[in-house]
Amino acid sequence: MSKQFLSFSIEDRGPSLWRKAKKIIPGGGMLLSKRSEMFLPDLWPAYYSAARGISVTDIDGRTFQDFYMMGVGTNSLGYSRKEVDRAVIRQVRRGNMSSLNNPGEPDLADKLISMHPWAEMARFTRTGGEAMAVAVRIARAATGRDHVAVCGYHGWHDWYLSLNLENPEGLDTLLLPGLEPLGVPSQLRSTNHAFTYGDIESFQALIDQHELAAVVMEVARGAAPDVEFLSQVRERCSRKGIVLIFDECSTGFRESFGGLHMNTGVEPDMLMLGKALGNGYAANAVLGTAAVMDSAQRTFISSTFWTEGIGTTAALKTLEIMSSTRSWEMISQIGMQVKQIWLQVADQTGVPISVGGLDALATFRFKDERHNIFKTFLTQEMLKRGYLAGTSFYPSTAHSPARIARYAESLMEVFGAIAAGWEDTDFEKKLSGPEAHQTFRRLSN
Repeated sequence: MSKQFLSFSIEDRGPSLWRKAKKIIPGGGMLLSKRSEMFLPDLWPAYYSAARGISVTDIDGRTFQDFYMMGVGTNSLGYSRKEVDRAVIRQVRRGNMSSLNNPGEPDLADKLISMHPWAEMARFTRTGGEAMAVAVRIARAATGRDHVAVCGYHGWHDWYLSLNLENPEGLDTLLLPGLEPLGVPSQLRSTNHAFTYGDIESFQALIDQHELAAVVMEVARGAAPDVEFLSQVRERCSRKGIVLIFDECSTGFRESFGGLHMNTGVEPDMLMLGKALGNGYAANAVLGTAAVMDSAQRTFISSTFWTEGIGTTAALKTLEIMSSTRSWEMISQIGMQVKQIWLQVADQTGVPISVGGLDALATFRFKDERHNIFKTFLTQEMLKRGYLAGTSFYPSTAHSPARIARYAESLMEVFGAIAAGWEDTDFEKKLSGPEAHQTFRRLSN
């Protein structure tokens, strides 16, 4: 029996609505990582009507299995986890907002502090970018200094993008290339400085040159944490009185019950947790030592919707489920399994790839200058087979062995097609539209 493939057209409701959105919403949507152009320009389904487990149904009624980003890393327990949804619904029925404070705030603070013994205080936001802005503001208030050093991706706010005022390519190795710091005050020039993960000499030169308020960095992303490097950064920050901030928006709760730094023995002064904390509901936390965090009372940091009840309710229930199921172990094992599938499929088809990333944030790359063309083709062909898929994978506890096995079968077919056309110098003609964007671009139509 021949396999039935899903069909796609630029006239489908999803692509049509996306084209309309680009005319009335700058950039088409609120998150760069969800733009259709980043996956399959012209044909990406773009909009969902339902999501449960790992199944996503688009507005044209087609259902896909998500072996890609799982809400850009937010849903490590799967979409619409019933226990979390029920807790949120109960909160909605009681009332999500009031003139009085939300009792979930001290409960969640206590829970997160108990998980991170070095931490003594917490603040909450609803998004990762604003959480990082809060962390940097507090660090500057605590030290009385202006300069910040960064290593990794830390959001869209002025304090971060100001790096590109001094060097237009300053963020290229940390983020998508091509980001113009338009709208960022020129007075922030030279207040933000980048350093390379693992290069302690360049880091030392940076902290010798500038009076830093904070060092903001990801514990790891493309590989396992470099414990020696992290330890040296910690020691040198302590010596200089610099606030060390670990941004674990992506890595938190994926390979440990809390921040990934817990697996390294290196403790920061402040920590940002987000994405997976609320399993799809908006919940972000900034933890820190009392000596640093108390400075928040000397500067103005306040927002109405940080006090609503849904985020903290979802976070508390999510943490409860994570603790009882040891979800971080499950998703690490699933990610490791999918990495092995990638390697096996590549070996059997003769398509050269390199595999990287944490097990719980797995990635691979085609070993060819046409990587992006092959990546776009893979997304296109897996979509026909009912999968949201690419060269990265955010595992969740909802990725069952049976579904992983079926994913592997479809992946073998697509890799086979890539292998068959590997010597084809016009392989891009196999794409049904343009190849995916690799950089930030203005969307004009």
